Amino acid sequence: MRQLYVREILTASVIISLGAMFGTAGEKADWEGGYPDGCTSVMVGKKASRDGAVMTSHTCDSHRTRSSLDIVPTKSYKKGEMVTILKRVEYDSLAMPTYQYLPVGEIPQAASTYGFINTAYPCMNEKQLAIGESTFGGRASLHSDRGLIDCQQLVCLMIERCATAREAIQFAGELTKKYGWIDEGECLTIADKNEVWALEIVGPGKGNCGSIWVAQRVPDDHVSVNANGSRIRQIDLKNRDYFMASDNVFKVAQDSGWWNPKDGPFEFVYAYAPDSRQSFSTRRREWRVFDLVAPSLKLHPDSENFPFSVKPDTLVDLAKMITIFHDYFENTDYNFVKNITWTNAEGMTEISPFANPFMPYDMNHIFKINGGWGWRGERPIARWYTMYATITQSRDWLPDEIGGVVWLALDNVASSIYIPLYCSIFDVAPPYKVDGRPNGFNRESAWWAFNRVGTLAAQRWGDMRHDVTAVWSPMQKELLDRQADIEHMALEQYKNNPKAARNYLTKYSIDWGIKVVSRAWKLGDELWTKYDEQF
Repeated sequence: MRQLYVREILTASVIISLGAMFGTAGEKADWEGGYPDGCTSVMVGKKASRDGAVMTSHTCDSHRTRSSLDIVPTKSYKKGEMVTILKRVEYDSLAMPTYQYLPVGEIPQAASTYGFINTAYPCMNEKQLAIGESTFGGRASLHSDRGLIDCQQLVCLMIERCATAREAIQFAGELTKKYGWIDEGECLTIADKNEVWALEIVGPGKGNCGSIWVAQRVPDDHVSVNANGSRIRQIDLKNRDYFMASDNVFKVAQDSGWWNPKDGPFEFVYAYAPDSRQSFSTRRREWRVFDLVAPSLKLHPDSENFPFSVKPDTLVDLAKMITIFHDYFENTDYNFVKNITWTNAEGMTEISPFANPFMPYDMNHIFKINGGWGWRGERPIARWYTMYATITQSRDWLPDEIGGVVWLALDNVASSIYIPLYCSIFDVAPPYKVDGRPNGFNRESAWWAFNRVGTLAAQRWGDMRHDVTAVWSPMQKELLDRQADIEHMALEQYKNNPKAARNYLTKYSIDWGIKVVSRAWKLGDELWTKYDEQF
């Protein structure tokens, strides 16, 4: 673990008081119907993936979040330097709703930090450590107003300072114990070259500084998921290979009356986030992921709980992961637009081409939508308000520079394409570095190119989706098919000149970034032209 404490200039009490200035108030962004409504993460152990990669993933389902990304290089710092800690708060004074980041204090800087791919939630560092995220909320009484560390800040610090999943979890525990967790209950899905873990963390309660957390490892031959609900139930801290927790995990629950040993074994979710198991928004997505990878289990879609992880019927590859993130319950009972029908020219009743699984919630009332989530219908994995999505691969048989790769899609995954960003690249395509939110519509922004396609396609989804698929599917297949050859060429260069290999992968990622953004703008124009006066 990179050095955590260099020298304290501000005492913890002073720092914490700065954090308390901002507290928590007002409506929660990215929640719907009283539950978190942003982010799905699927985890795959190395013996569950087709090529042996450890995978995690993340749909950042928040259009408030910045759309831009860049590459942060390895850095070194002088002894005694401090790092400013920022708290994310809603900001509505620009062209579009976004977030701003306010300084709340400082902590000692590490002697050095790793380079990383700097998405809004940094997704992978140069050591192939990768992190996904999903908010689950937890008991409101656990939210603390004393401390410094929120979710985005924690992810950034973990990515900067840690090389393995276990190291990152231990670091998170130490950091939040000292400086305090001031966010909602969060699940971080943390993968390295060998294993993947789910870390669930909540606050210590109003007026308290610290955190309560638990972590569970996904078995190597299993797949797991988090979809805005706490998933960890019984824990066995004697089994260090699979469980870790804060030293207060049992005591706070018992002292608060949330668990009595006489009533049965401790279960983290029912002690600290019981409401998250009541949300069909969460449960239906969990079921869908497991049903897609292990249909033989015949899990019931209405179950309150599912296994923490399952063994897939067949090994999971990148194409399967992409299929999962494209999903919106099509051809199931839970496609909430299945009853929006028309009679076609042949006299057959079918789902109308105007039936839109990505309609904003306000439109649901027009069509009298109903489902497990009431008038909101169902909450699929693919969403129109996804800002970006990642699928990561960490591979122990390749050098870090080549083994770590982030597959990145912008906006609604169902109308987008994943491109590879290797963890060692020096730069990304220019359009990806332009934030599309602060100034509104911007043709220099990659996100706007994909947001425009997704928004247009949703207006006549039954027809336009085929035009979108006809463009992206061949390109996506080409990217997946070429991966092995590209990495072989990079490896040959790496043997003699690692920097040359990094330059090669950088150019490959940039070229594809420019290519897909250009094609997205053209595709939007094509949709406008072909379907003029048809939506």
